[in-house]
Amino acid sequence: MSENTQTGRGSGKRLTRAAIIEMLAENFESLPDIDKNFFKYGPLYLGGNAGFAGLISNSLYRRALNVKKAPLASSVPMAALPFLTTFALYQAVVSIPLMSGDLNCPSCVLLRGALVGVVGGGVYPILLALPVNIGLASLYSSAPLPQKGNVLRYWVDLSRPILRRMRAVLVLQAFFGTFLSSRNFESYTKLTQITFGSRGEELRD
Repeated sequence: MSENTQTGRGSGKRLTRAAIIEMLAENFESLPDIDKNFFKYGPLYLGGNAGFAGLISNSLYRRALNVKKAPLASSVPMAALPFLTTFALYQAVVSIPLMSGDLNCPSCVLLRGALVGVVGGGVYPILLALPVNIGLASLYSSAPLPQKGNVLRYWVDLSRPILRRMRAVLVLQAFFGTFLSSRNFESYTKLTQITFGSRGEELRD
């Protein structure tokens, strides 16, 4: 939806982007509670799943590298960072564009939701756990580390079984991200109908 090209409530007037955002926000409370809850709390659940994925990947790398010490020091950032990153990413690419009237393509919404689920809630926690536990293994000498020239192959071999175990998590995150974005788009559709009536269809063209 371009900034100054949207039609007003049956009047033929053109609405600015700021006016559309204000109108959508004013009518948000008119949505059914289940729609409002998915919009408000759905990204938190997606972020929570990402934090859980971070704890799982951290645990798997700790076992692989025989790291016994500093469990809390490694677990807290591995839960907090994926949670915050996934929540912020979903808000930035799905929630805010929808509530701004800038995201009107259903397939685009679903794709963005799935990507946030996989990247923010699955791949990022795995990639984050690797350097965290490399540092701990080096600090506490819990496992023999590779010599220069074999580093990349060593970490690839170490990560391969962990990635296989995390495959189910990636699939679940993709599914939940897709489901959440689908429900949010349904809520957005209802919101445009409440706000603009029959003109709501034009907003999604």
